[in-house]
Amino acid sequence: MPNADSPASAASDLRRIAASLAGAEPLNWVITGDSITHGLLHTQGGRSYSEHLHELIRGELGRTRDVVINSAISGHRITDILNDWDRRVASWHPDVVTLMIGTNDLATGPGQVAVEPGDFAASLREFVSRVRATGAVVVLQTPPAIDIVNAPGRERVAEFADAVRTVAASEDVILVDQHARFIELGNGGVPWGLMGDPFHPNAAGHAALALELANALDICPQPEADRTLPLLEAQVAMARLNG
Repeated sequence: MPNADSPASAASDLRRIAASLAGAEPLNWVITGDSITHGLLHTQGGRSYSEHLHELIRGELGRTRDVVINSAISGHRITDILNDWDRRVASWHPDVVTLMIGTNDLATGPGQVAVEPGDFAASLREFVSRVRATGAVVVLQTPPAIDIVNAPGRERVAEFADAVRTVAASEDVILVDQHARFIELGNGGVPWGLMGDPFHPNAAGHAALALELANALDICPQPEADRTLPLLEAQVAMARLNG
């Protein structure tokens, strides 16, 4: 990936991604996080958002030598990723690293070790620092909104989404605000048609996650080659009608 011409910032990182996508050198994309990014079970056989990203990059953009790695693990918190850094991130020699985390970090209740938003934010800053030390672009995503009423112990999701936003602003990194987008798709509430359970998106929810990430990073094929994005948009629209 081309080196940034100035100190790392969200704006310069977006320029680096754009220049890289226009170039010939292959990129390594690492997509990491918890069960939402892991993308199993709750999609009921449908594609996860990382798989949609894979199709956009290696299929429709024709970047067949790019590699898209999903290193997310269900049930994990940010500290789990930091403690398994080499396997989860560094060993893949990434050019772009995306992180969606927080849904487990915010959990409280029996058997849970309570994490304060400030401690979560400190771990996120360490994550950003480590990614930037590799020379890669870092992309932070807020966790999507959830059905708080039916997800006991996860009532603090808005606080942790705010923590991600705060870190993204203070560290000047690319932010994809999935939490805000899900609330918008739910008309201010829970987007029922996009949920597989109270806090895991279903296949349509993953389509929504993929659209928001692709739009934020400007991963958009030429109109004549674009099949995936219109299909994802239609899937989300249908789910909203039926939700």
